[in-house]
Order: sequence, then structure tokens, then C-alpha cells
Amino acid sequence: MRFKSEFLQEIKQRGFIYQDIEIENLDNIMSKNKISGYIGFDITSDSLHVGSLIQLMLLHWLDFYNHQSIALVGGGTTLIGDPSGKDQTRKILSKKEIDKNIENIEKTFDRFINIKKNSLIINNYEWLSNINYIDFLREFGSKITLNRMLTFDSIKNRLDREQPLSILEFNYMLLQAYDFYHLNKEFNCILQMGGSDQWGNILSGVDFIRRINKRDAFGITSPLITNNDGSKMGKTADGAIWLNKDKISSLDFFQYWRNVNDEDVPRFLNLFTKISIEEIKKLSKLKGQEINEAKKTLAYEITKLVRGKEDADEAIQITNNIFDSNIVDKRLPNISEQRLNIKNGKFTILDAIEGLKLVNSRSEIKRLIKSDGIKVNDVLYKNSDLSLNDFSEKNEIKIMIGKKKVGILKII
Repeated sequence: MRFKSEFLQEIKQRGFIYQDIEIENLDNIMSKNKISGYIGFDITSDSLHVGSLIQLMLLHWLDFYNHQSIALVGGGTTLIGDPSGKDQTRKILSKKEIDKNIENIEKTFDRFINIKKNSLIINNYEWLSNINYIDFLREFGSKITLNRMLTFDSIKNRLDREQPLSILEFNYMLLQAYDFYHLNKEFNCILQMGGSDQWGNILSGVDFIRRINKRDAFGITSPLITNNDGSKMGKTADGAIWLNKDKISSLDFFQYWRNVNDEDVPRFLNLFTKISIEEIKKLSKLKGQEINEAKKTLAYEITKLVRGKEDADEAIQITNNIFDSNIVDKRLPNISEQRLNIKNGKFTILDAIEGLKLVNSRSEIKRLIKSDGIKVNDVLYKNSDLSLNDFSEKNEIKIMIGKKKVGILKII
């Protein structure tokens, strides 16, 4: 099926659509009129990570085709916690913590949607904080049954694993449905999008709107994105891949995408870049060593989108210097240490890698040494005493962790 709506056709071609509610009717509306659509974001941290990137791209494409994108930050719902896809209750944050997180995350939205022109960032605390609980239950509590809630995967899977699910979290679905109802009533928002784990919440919101507002409402979910090996995208041994640069450097962010599995490259180019479908088809045909050029393009385009062109240019320059030209780039992470401390063994490779923040723990550094995962000046490091004395006459040494992370130890 080819959609008449440019937005729907774009996201279909790129692989964003997993489930939908009456998408043919939505297509008819969007082909004739501009609409408003939203995605909700939990504010459990001071940065989004790459797991949110597919949702940000959906908002981007909606905005790109001149519809109104609403990034709904869950200042209210985060006070409760979304049980979707979780095995345990989330930590309850204070309003002060949540407000600080929102302040940091708003900068990310600005890179994907045009807030100055048409699109919006809205905090659901604005209306949820004013709800009278008794009035809310009287008007809306009867509109969602527990029977139906128990059929949703986000709830059913949790209970099947015999994980506790509090009344607090049951209320989350009610409140998220109310969010869609409120946005429909106040902003004429007719579309909610989200990950596949939000399907039950979206269905509940559509029901609210159709029963109470007597209007049409629609939903689209995107597929759960995993790496080719089935692992959750964005999670590494060193932690999450954050979108904010104060959480992870642009070089490390670039390198994460530069080192994805070959098989993931076409899919990630479609989902996470603005490169044309035609160009992606050409890049997807590259094989063998040539696939590295496609990976560089993927890493550059995503870094440019998330961090800006200047950061993307710097990341690819440093990468080319390190891996293609074998040049020690001065912009790499670096620390300094006294030559005497290196000679007498007071400062070891553990201290160097820890100081450069290349690996999270000393036990992991030792494991990497044993598995030939660390190079010093491009030679495998194998010293069992963990000494750097062999390099103490150098002015600086390059330490490389695998194929991804590099730092410079300056000897003074």
C-alpha cells in the first residue's frame, strides 16, 4: 500500500511502522489537512539515550512535512513511573529532580523539531497536577477496565514473571490515556506515536477520546530496535549511549555508530538519518571493506543530527587521524603524569585507563588485558605487572581500548 500522506509514506519506507490504529483513515486526513501528533517522554534522567532516537525521528518527520509535533515531557507521569517493559518499579524522583532533567532534555528536542515555527514542548504536569482525584475517577475511571489492562503485554508480561505491580503504576495507564484526551481537547491532537511497548497506553487514549470527546483519534507504534545479535540498542558494557554531550563525548558517540554490525547499517541509515532513500539503497549495496564507508556516513549523519555539524566534523577528523593516518590527535582525551611515578611503578596502566575514563572498572581493564583488548602505541599490552615502565622515556603514549576508545598519556 502506498500512502497519500507524505509523512506516512516516508516513515513506512524507512521502517518506522509496527502497529497502527486505522491508518488508512489517518492517511486520508493527513493527505488533505495538517494535523497535530505527539510522543511522550519519561524524564527519569537528565538526558535521553539512543533508545529514544527512533521517537525523536518520528517527531522530526512529522514536523518536516509541516504537521505539528508535540514532544510531551512527563513532568507529571514521571512522578509515578511507567511499568511498560520494566521488571520492577522505577525509582521515584522528586519534582525538583524532574524539572532539572526537563531543562537538560529540552535542548535535544530543539535539534529535531522546529519549536520557533510550529511544534511544541509541553509538560503534562501542567494539567495532571490540578486533577481532583475523586472527580477524575468518577469521570474517567470507568472508561478503562482492569480486564482489558491485564491483556496488554506491558502488564501481562510483568505479572507472568511474578514481578510486583503497584496500584501507583496501574494509574500510569489511566494518566497517559488522559494526556492524549487532554491534548486532543486543547490542541486538536489526533495522533499518538510511541514504541511498541506503549501499544496498550495508546489504545486506552484512543478509547478515551472516542468515548468522551466523540472524535477520531489514531495511533502508530514503532518496532523495538535491537542490534543484529538481539541485544538492546544503545546499551554497552560501559553503559547507555547518551544524546547529551556532557554524558558521553561526541567522539565516543560517533564511534558507537561507526562500530555497529554490518547487517544493521541499512536499517539504521533509514531510521536514524535524513539521507534520501535512494542514497541509502546505494550505500546498502556496499560489502566487505567498503561497508566501512557506509558506517562512517551513518556515524557522521547521526552525530551531526544529535550534536551538530561542528561536533560531527571534529569526530570524523579525529577518527580518520587515529585509524586511517595513525596520527596522535591532540583533541583526544588526555592526562599527564610524572615520569618518575611511571618508572617506579606508582602509576600503572590501570591508573592511566581509569584517569582517561576509557573503562569503568579496574577489573574490566584486567579482563581486557588478558583478552588482548588493549594496545599501547599500537602494540598489544601484555605486561603482567601492569607497569608502563617500558614507555617511560616517551613524551606521550597512545592507549587504545579495542577498536573504539583511545586516549593519550602525556609523560612530564
